[in-house]
Amino acid sequence: MPPSKSTLNFLRKLGPGLVTGASDDDPSGIATYSQVGAQFGYGMLWTMLFTYPLMSVFQEICARIGRVAGCGIAANVRRQYPHFLYATVALATAANIFNLGADIEAMGAAAQLLLPGPGGMYVVLLGAISIVMQVFLPYSRYSNYLKWLTLSLFAYVITAFFVRISWAEALRHTVQPQIAFNRSYFVALIAVLGTTISPYLFFWQASQEVEEVRTNHGEKALKRSPRQAPYQLDRIRTDTYVGMAFSNLVAFFIILVSAATLHAHGHVDIGTAAEAANTP
Repeated sequence: MPPSKSTLNFLRKLGPGLVTGASDDDPSGIATYSQVGAQFGYGMLWTMLFTYPLMSVFQEICARIGRVAGCGIAANVRRQYPHFLYATVALATAANIFNLGADIEAMGAAAQLLLPGPGGMYVVLLGAISIVMQVFLPYSRYSNYLKWLTLSLFAYVITAFFVRISWAEALRHTVQPQIAFNRSYFVALIAVLGTTISPYLFFWQASQEVEEVRTNHGEKALKRSPRQAPYQLDRIRTDTYVGMAFSNLVAFFIILVSAATLHAHGHVDIGTAAEAANTP
């Protein structure tokens, strides 16, 4: 049975927000969620409900900036606050370099779990593939690949139905936070908030909206074509809120599965996502 017209219209609205939300569940994010699930069990599931509205609002603002102005966050900072430009870009660049390094290293470690050979080789290979795809693939094709790749993250959701989970306890911890006032708990909490509401996502979604304007025939920055505003702002809100919900849903299930498997069997000290996957 073919999808209905309303379903197709809904799917067409998904793009930059969905991809940005999925990118938040990157290898370093997966490692963080696995660590807190292993260390605290179900105790931090509540953070996914807490961060969802914060993420959604911030990301919608950034997407609107890109669509209205026709340029990204850095370009808008240069126009409005030129004295802060270099500091802003320097901080964002440093954060992105460390984040990308952690992600590619984690990807290499994951590849090493499945394939023979040194992890460093996979790090170099995966980094090169990422650069080549971004430089040589047209944005429209590359964004479609990213959009379909988001489906792979449902593996974390599906996994939850193959392990033994105390759903009543998980629900209780989700809606009734039990905060432990100690150093390790607050360090983990800051790590979750930092990896969930991440600065590079602000720049990413705004830039994707700019690319959508440039590549889609007939679309213009809203400051130049206000008539497009009702549809585009509605699309941005739907896309963003669905994308952030998807992001937090996946993160919720990563914590849930880690709690039900690693924490339940006494494996509370997990350093990386690959280590979590390789723990017997």
